Amino acid sequence: MMLPHTASVVLFDLDDTLMAHRQAVADGILLHMRERAYDGDPGAAQLLWHELEERHYHSYLAGDLSFEDQRRARARDFALAHGETLDALGAGAWFDRYFERYRDAWRLHDDAVAALDELEATLPGVRLGIITNGEPDFQRAKLERLGILDRFAHVIASGALGVTKPDQRIFDAALERFAADAPVERATYVGDRLRTDALGAASAGLDGVWLDRHDTVLADDDASAVLEAGVIVIPGLAELTARLTDRWDASSRSRAPSA
Repeated sequence: MMLPHTASVVLFDLDDTLMAHRQAVADGILLHMRERAYDGDPGAAQLLWHELEERHYHSYLAGDLSFEDQRRARARDFALAHGETLDALGAGAWFDRYFERYRDAWRLHDDAVAALDELEATLPGVRLGIITNGEPDFQRAKLERLGILDRFAHVIASGALGVTKPDQRIFDAALERFAADAPVERATYVGDRLRTDALGAASAGLDGVWLDRHDTVLADDDASAVLEAGVIVIPGLAELTARLTDRWDASSRSRAPSA
């Protein structure tokens, strides 16, 4: 008989971990370009939009821009690169139309639902949650549209807390919410960003899992950090349950008293 795992918590990042965010962005911006009759190489345009998202979204996370201002800044800079000048009102309308295209392209990664199912089947009673850098209503809307909101006991978003990953306080806040429901003996965080997600979680005392879908070649300092922190590296979510149970079983054996 399998014992309940109610004291076990597995937390996930959302964008590019469960949801195929980059693909939705790429699809959305190309459709928007065609609508606005922008010329240019599609690949270069997708790269530029990704770079602008990284730059301005991190300004928002750092508190230098509001959530709406970072959206307008991305729209303004992309349009300008394609010969169109936008004022603040025009940039907001531009982004709103792009966002419709992006939202229509929201999809889960092919391995996401199967991984959640396997976790719950293999670890009966395990509790699942989300920790995400973003605004709570926006991130919950994604989960609801993707049909998986009810899979998670708690959704912790940086916009509601005022701190972002990899700050330990956001991980602590998540564990406090789960501990208010039932004791937490072991916790894991799964994300696609090495330092923001996996190493950040490990520094906060969780098992950090890095979802490396792209077989990344790490610099020496990152490779050393992975080893020192005991980060679990997986190429896809299909490996998550097996790697977690191996880690937890080994941890249980190491704590067991000797005969």
